[in-house]
Amino acid sequence: MFNAVVISVVVMIVLSLLRVNVILAIILAAITAGLVASLSITDTMQLLLSGMGGQANTALSYILLGGFAVMIGYSGITSFLVKRLISVLKGRRAFMLLAIAGIASLSQNVIPVHIAFIPILIPPLLLLFDKMKVDRRGVAASLTFGLKAPYILIPAGYGLLFHSIIADEMTANGMSISIEQIPLAMLFPGLAMVVGLLVAIFITYGKDREPRNDAQVDEQSTINETAATEEREFFSLKHVLTLLAIVAALTVQILFQSLVLGALTGIILMFAFRVVPFHRGDEVMNEGVKMMGTIAFVMLIASGYATVLKETGAVEQLVASTSSSLGSHSFLIALVLIFIGLVITMGIGSSFGTIPIIAALYVPLCAAVGFSPLATAALIGTAGVLGDAGSPASDSTLGPTSGLNADGKHHHIWDTCVPTFLHYNIPLIVFGLIAAMVL
Repeated sequence: MFNAVVISVVVMIVLSLLRVNVILAIILAAITAGLVASLSITDTMQLLLSGMGGQANTALSYILLGGFAVMIGYSGITSFLVKRLISVLKGRRAFMLLAIAGIASLSQNVIPVHIAFIPILIPPLLLLFDKMKVDRRGVAASLTFGLKAPYILIPAGYGLLFHSIIADEMTANGMSISIEQIPLAMLFPGLAMVVGLLVAIFITYGKDREPRNDAQVDEQSTINETAATEEREFFSLKHVLTLLAIVAALTVQILFQSLVLGALTGIILMFAFRVVPFHRGDEVMNEGVKMMGTIAFVMLIASGYATVLKETGAVEQLVASTSSSLGSHSFLIALVLIFIGLVITMGIGSSFGTIPIIAALYVPLCAAVGFSPLATAALIGTAGVLGDAGSPASDSTLGPTSGLNADGKHHHIWDTCVPTFLHYNIPLIVFGLIAAMVL
């Protein structure tokens, strides 16, 4: 209970629930981890700062994608599409939420753009959500499902990367398993995500929710909102050129495996096609920074926090101290390992980054208890994805918030993190335990 990981994650969660800014909450949690591990504040801050570079590419990607998203909104194409969606989706709340989950799912495998689509798709739909009295927590649950379930279940795109990490790390730590076996092991956590989505859409958030009116938003200064309200009845040349810029951005991203180059390509083409006047460049990019700047800085700070946790050795101590007191009780060991993964991922905010940390600790223990390679893979995969839904520092929660809070009416912790934590982590724990016992 006095482990640096546990204490620091509790500090981060409590501060976040008290509505302390997530950046400040993560910094204070990192300092707490360092102090509990007997590091000085100076050494802790040096570790924090040295680790921030691990997400520099991601942070820059989000900033540029924010600018590109604002440009797309400025073109009016999103307004054009939303007006036509209103007549199709009006009164079909559940269908709309399922469609959003489906679109989000495509971003992980078919067109691996991850959260890049959210600031393009969601802000123009906010007015529609309010008119339909849609509970935005349900939208957040749909988006988070689409950002997680595909890479858990499908070995393509980000899913192939995730499955490869599990197989490679297990093999490197003495338990051979082929990548072809991983989808079977991940079937159980994948089904858990489906259960969480259906409960969120059809039970928890299926009722009307009046939109919040307490946000202080300067609509005249927001290009995206202004463009979204303009009357554009016809599909114009600007819309065609915008679509070309989007296709080019996606093509460059896939060819060069770089979100930065993809977003930069889209921005340059939007200026070159004169969809956005060059003299509006500063204004557009400032709006992009406003939209995605917070998520970029959170990713930087979260990377530094993960470095602090790793360098203190607290993760290894947590697993070692827990396993030594459990003996050979397989069910209790599976339960504790899953909860350890939850704590670690809540702090680090990345399921991909958690797998290498926990695999080296889980594999020897699972082998000693007698878990099969499939059961071990299910435990590692479940423990890795636990907490990613619900972590204040995860892009699976930061992404949805970046789109849903474009008008200032959506709270990151209470409207995204808490709902996604409850709807996905609870079934993941249950299905993860079932997988460990039956595989």
